[in-house]
Amino acid sequence: MTSPNSKEKETSAITLHHQKLEGHTDWVWGAIHLPGGQRIITCSADGSLRVWNVKSGKQIGEDWKDGDSGVYSIALSPDGKKVVSGSGDGAVRLWDIDTCKVVKKWTGHAQGVSSVCWSRDGRRVLSGSQDGTARQWEVENGDSGETMPEPIENILASIETGHERVYAVVYSPDTTLIATGGFDGFRPVAEHPIKIRDAKTGKPVATLKGHTELVWCLACTKDGKTLISGSFDHSIRTWNTTNWKQTALLDEHDHTGGVRAIAISPNDRILASVSGDRTARLWNLDNGQPISSPIQHPDEVNCVSFSAGGKRLATGCADNNAYIWDVAAILREAGLEDLLLDPKVNATRPPIQVHPPVNRVPQSFFDGVPPSNSSARNRPRSSALPASTLLSRLFHRNPSDVHETPPSSPLDWSRNLLKPRRQSGEQIELHGRSPPVVEVPYAKGKRRNASAGERRKTPLPWQNAAASSSRPPKLNATQQSGTATQTQPSLQPQPATSNSSTTPAVGDNAAATSSTPSRPDVVLIQAGLWARFWLFIGCLSAEHQDGHH
Repeated sequence: MTSPNSKEKETSAITLHHQKLEGHTDWVWGAIHLPGGQRIITCSADGSLRVWNVKSGKQIGEDWKDGDSGVYSIALSPDGKKVVSGSGDGAVRLWDIDTCKVVKKWTGHAQGVSSVCWSRDGRRVLSGSQDGTARQWEVENGDSGETMPEPIENILASIETGHERVYAVVYSPDTTLIATGGFDGFRPVAEHPIKIRDAKTGKPVATLKGHTELVWCLACTKDGKTLISGSFDHSIRTWNTTNWKQTALLDEHDHTGGVRAIAISPNDRILASVSGDRTARLWNLDNGQPISSPIQHPDEVNCVSFSAGGKRLATGCADNNAYIWDVAAILREAGLEDLLLDPKVNATRPPIQVHPPVNRVPQSFFDGVPPSNSSARNRPRSSALPASTLLSRLFHRNPSDVHETPPSSPLDWSRNLLKPRRQSGEQIELHGRSPPVVEVPYAKGKRRNASAGERRKTPLPWQNAAASSSRPPKLNATQQSGTATQTQPSLQPQPATSNSSTTPAVGDNAAATSSTPSRPDVVLIQAGLWARFWLFIGCLSAEHQDGHH
């Protein structure tokens, strides 16, 4: 039970979200939205149909009337050009919206018509009457387009539904089946089933049991998979049209009066229901839960319909008025605006593909690169490979005692490559980042690349006083080893003693030999480049870095 404060809050909220349409002199039993979203047409027990301006709430034109009998049901054609109505005199009338006139009147029911429905293709109309029958009416003769004067009895005969009174009829989306609901009389065990029949033959297909009082309203989703029913037992039930089993029961305690009308939003995600308890309710069909608080009315509510976009709701009330409600505002306050979206549109949108980053560098490429300062302390060091070649000397360190200092330049990084690795568990002595001191031998008066040729222990051919010539040295010639002592200190760490009598070849023609001595004061461009390379390597050696070795 709601408190007075909550009831007052609900009333004030509803005032912000509705438009009142005044003019009918009796109960309003039908209200539907016309194409364009700017007009609504209503029907009433006062025997009239009226068109209203949605924005101003004023009536447009004169009343639509054809006799004095009350009009209890209306439905809009799929093309939005015609309206069909059911009246208390048992007649079914077809109205042209542009002319506001009746273009056809079908008779055949013995009592008042409580419900009317269009087929999806707009060629047939289905009506249910309190005489217990349902009838189908062909609107147009498909080829000629002419209005048919009477129903075609061989296919559209009157159908005995089995109800004492029919209050609700609906076509399946493919027009092959008809569902009817109504009053089945007073029985020892209260039971008012929904009947499913073949539309062509009228033969029964299924009987849906569950409601304990008369079934007043029916609606089917656009995909035809779900049938929804409302009853005077205060409940709303959903049914699976594949096996005809009940799939959900919307809480019968939410409505405290009989459910008189239901409507499904165009996207099949919201259900609207109205009741004799003076309320309209919105339901989330995704989970079967009510949306927000009940929409209060001054009197019993008889009919309900959605606009084409689902953002407005029209209701007809026993206070002789119709009302327009802002569904979008109600959903926005409830935080459920997404219920107005079409789930099929979101489902067809291709998902965003998140591609993982491509590892363009082989995983073992940086195995020999020294770690950064932040990670070197925590990452285990790999074992060094034998330094038997120049490449192994450049990319693998020999284990020995050495103090590591963080690299401060590209030269420091290269220098650290040549340092021996520290054994695990040894202490690290911290030193300042002072620049290393490189001891350079005295080289006054010598060529800039002199050390490249003097770094070897064996003297070069032109260092022999007895060997002199005017020819320049051949860089690709194999040099003869000698026994003379080295006259200049080397910038390169001394290699281990070797029995080989040859030095590394510097050129493509390493097999060529020459015994011709060369003049020491002649310099070639190729010799300078090679000498610079060895000078760079020599400057990076651990022997000339600092005073700790």
